[in-house]
Amino acid sequence: MATRHPRRAHRGDGGGGDSSLTRALHILFVGAGAVGCFYASRLHHPSHSVYTSLTARSNYAAIASSGVALKTRSFGDYVFHPYAVFPSVSAAVPTTDSPAHRSSERRLSSPPHGWDYVIVTTKALPDRTDDAALIAPLVSPRTCIVLIQNGVGVEEPYRERFPRNPIVSAVTIISAEQLEHGVIRQNRWTRISLGPYVRGLGAGSDKSATLMASDRDELAARGYECMERLARWWTDLGGIRDVETHTELELQTIRWHKLCINAAFNSTAVLSGGRGNADQLTDPELRAHIAAVMAEIWDAAPKVLGAPFPDTLATPERIIRSNERNAGAKPSMLLDWEAGRPMELEVILGNPVRIAKKAGADMPRLQTMYALLRSMQQIRERKAREKL
Repeated sequence: MATRHPRRAHRGDGGGGDSSLTRALHILFVGAGAVGCFYASRLHHPSHSVYTSLTARSNYAAIASSGVALKTRSFGDYVFHPYAVFPSVSAAVPTTDSPAHRSSERRLSSPPHGWDYVIVTTKALPDRTDDAALIAPLVSPRTCIVLIQNGVGVEEPYRERFPRNPIVSAVTIISAEQLEHGVIRQNRWTRISLGPYVRGLGAGSDKSATLMASDRDELAARGYECMERLARWWTDLGGIRDVETHTELELQTIRWHKLCINAAFNSTAVLSGGRGNADQLTDPELRAHIAAVMAEIWDAAPKVLGAPFPDTLATPERIIRSNERNAGAKPSMLLDWEAGRPMELEVILGNPVRIAKKAGADMPRLQTMYALLRSMQQIRERKAREKL
């Protein structure tokens, strides 16, 4: 499944223009959680004129003063000092002001020529925030947008707002956590799968659909070029061995396949009262439920994707066996629920149900979990407002 495309000659501008790396190339990560900090740290290569910056919120002060301390299974312990750290997206907006006229939070500062890559690693919460609108001031015609987020359907709001910018969609398999502000631990895995995004599984957004075929071909070529560059930097310079490059359809297939983990285990962790993946599988009824959720996703795949999941992807039985060994770890949705944060219900449950229904496939188990979790979240938030 992991089709690796032949490496083409890599030009050095992030957005697909034709300048070489005679100038610095700048990458901005929007989101400085565990996943964002880990992958950003492997993409920062000043000796090769590749510079990575972060936007951070609650951990801004710690990262700005001391960098990111990483405790990793794959690369040992080290400290990552980003090129710049910004307390907000607005602070990272490129400016042409002279250094003397910049505010203190811009002094580092955002590159005057703009960001070559904007990599979004925040939670995907389309029911709460319009992240495509949030990053709009950061995006120039040369910018490549990269989405390292869970779920399906996450790309469409960005394609709608940025019909002519290359977009790279990414799916990760990594176990990482933020132990305290500015301290990240990578427990297992480093895999990241990349694929360009032009129109997704369907006709795409209204704006992308109006592009001429030649424009779509150019957009696809720019997306491939950006993807291949990222893969080279993460692999050859960053030392990550399992960076995979894919076609657009292959990457969407991987997104849907990962629902076998996210939709099955994450949702059940909350609904079962706080049980982790391995613990869920010790209960015969929950084990049967997990297997049935995976089977529902498996059965919907041919209608949604136009073909069954390929044999190269792990079967539900293999995923279950693997997660029997994943003791102690809590799924991200459970961590969000326990912390009182919004859960990624739309991209992990709501979008799959709606997309599958449009393709002619019903997903009653996912729809039931979506309805229950959505109601649980609404009731808790209503009670919190009533206490104010």
